[in-house]
Amino acid sequence: MNPGTPVTLVLLPGMDGTGELFRPFVAAIGNRFCVKVVEYPVSETLGYSDLESIVRSALPKDGPFLILGESFSGPIAVAVAASRPQGLIGLVLCCTFVRNPHPRLRSLSLLIGALPTGPLFIRAAGTALLGHFSTPALREMFVQAVTTVAPAVLRGRLRSVLTVDVADDLASVNVPILYLRAAADAVVPAAAAELIKSIRPETQVVKVTAPHFLLQAAPKKAAALVGKFVDTNSQMQQNS
Repeated sequence: MNPGTPVTLVLLPGMDGTGELFRPFVAAIGNRFCVKVVEYPVSETLGYSDLESIVRSALPKDGPFLILGESFSGPIAVAVAASRPQGLIGLVLCCTFVRNPHPRLRSLSLLIGALPTGPLFIRAAGTALLGHFSTPALREMFVQAVTTVAPAVLRGRLRSVLTVDVADDLASVNVPILYLRAAADAVVPAAAAELIKSIRPETQVVKVTAPHFLLQAAPKKAAALVGKFVDTNSQMQQNS
């Protein structure tokens, strides 16, 4: 990589898939490097493999880049990184997993269809997931993003999580990995990061004082950690 070549950070969104929830994080990054937010369809129910195809088509064609997979998108980020696309210099995983983080819930897949998805439920869910980090602005941003997605799409993505397993793909990733773990994560347990660390011991795991919505509740801290990771790996590429 030539010195001064801009690095692109490719952001893969959480369960909503809109990319709207990245706004605080992108603002905190500022002009440190290029950012590309990938969006998923809001009205078409697609599984992990189809969404992976969308991500692959959105990857930069030239220049170095990193992939950041948030929550639901972690398995997609891992699968794409495992194929070693040209230009990839690092992988960032945020509050995510390579296997169903709650395997006991797999038998309850049929009940997902009965989950409420109305605005009142979504607002209550956002408040609960944010916990004491909740603010009116964050709650409103969460509600606006999630309510744009068809209920069938959200339910389909939940079902996908129950059966996903990209542990073998993770073992094939050949770039540095940063895992951001939320200390107050009510969705993804610490065991998910521990599994990733057991498969790839060199993974850098950093615990951040934040809820599951780490990039939204602690955007400046997250931006600083990702920025340092980007700078480190960019320098390594320049010296290689």
